[in-house]
Amino acid sequence: MSKTAQLILNFGTGLGGALVARQIGLPIPFLLGSLAATAALSMGLAARTGQRLFYPQTLREIFIAVIGAMIGSTFTPEIFAMAPVLAITLSAMVIFVVLAQTSNYVIFRQLGGYDPATARYAAMPGGLIEAIELGEKAGGDVEVLSIQHFVRIVLVIIVVPLLFLLATGDTVGSSDGQTLGKSQTDWRDWAAFGVIAPIGLLIGHLLHFPAAPLLGPMVFTAILQATGAVDLQGPTLLLNIAQVVVGASLGARFASSTPRRLAAALGLGVVSVAVTMGIASGMALLLAPWVALDFRTLLISFAPGGVTEMSLVALSLGVSPVLVTAHHLFRILFTVAVAVLLSKLPRHKA
Repeated sequence: MSKTAQLILNFGTGLGGALVARQIGLPIPFLLGSLAATAALSMGLAARTGQRLFYPQTLREIFIAVIGAMIGSTFTPEIFAMAPVLAITLSAMVIFVVLAQTSNYVIFRQLGGYDPATARYAAMPGGLIEAIELGEKAGGDVEVLSIQHFVRIVLVIIVVPLLFLLATGDTVGSSDGQTLGKSQTDWRDWAAFGVIAPIGLLIGHLLHFPAAPLLGPMVFTAILQATGAVDLQGPTLLLNIAQVVVGASLGARFASSTPRRLAAALGLGVVSVAVTMGIASGMALLLAPWVALDFRTLLISFAPGGVTEMSLVALSLGVSPVLVTAHHLFRILFTVAVAVLLSKLPRHKA
């Protein structure tokens, strides 16, 4: 099979998986559905032929840059008015990340038996893409990292509504049709992302950012957005396309995964998410009496799910997605900083 045919097969399978995931209500359907479908394809193809699906790294980086710019575009100047509250809650987020990273590392290293690099990046209470980008550079098992963070995201989306039901009696409603954009997008937004994402990608590489394809565009766009230099609206279609492309690229790496490996990751994920959400709930309960935010807002802000999904949950409960997004972006940035710091510490060989 030619490289072009492999790429078309991968994209077609990823798009089909994304549409199915959307239909059945899976969180982050275009990313997780594409990942799941192409992972199954990759495992099946590898079992029959022993080959991995072709996927160009440059294409993957371009669309990771688009996602980074999309996340950065959620910053608005109104975040600065929340500075007194954010000073307290973001300081608490530092403690949360350290506790979660440490606890999860022990779980994956001791209980799961992962090698140090894989355990370290599987333990990150941050995004799937960030962990894989950093873990790959550190020599971790990319397939294990993809599976483990896939499990984390899905489980968090399941656990958060259950915690609300048990703790407050609130039921998280459907967020179908909700978006992070403030108004309808047009061709100018598409053009702006077409310029900003590559510039941010270049900046990320020039400044040697960790996970440069994601963090470069994210930081660059956030600065432009927060200072009022631009007022971007994230086109939903562009975000969906980017998630399908990135999900398909991750799924193509599952060539050596097996159902047994997936089951093991699920078991470890249940333990990891239970511990992490316990820490998040504890932080929310401790902070609620001291800041002008209720338990719901704080729990969504600390829950280690995806930025988009947590913001959509916030919308469904009438909680400001801007505030929630600020916490999740800080969590991602600080988590990456912690992971980079830990990677530079001297370690004994496994």
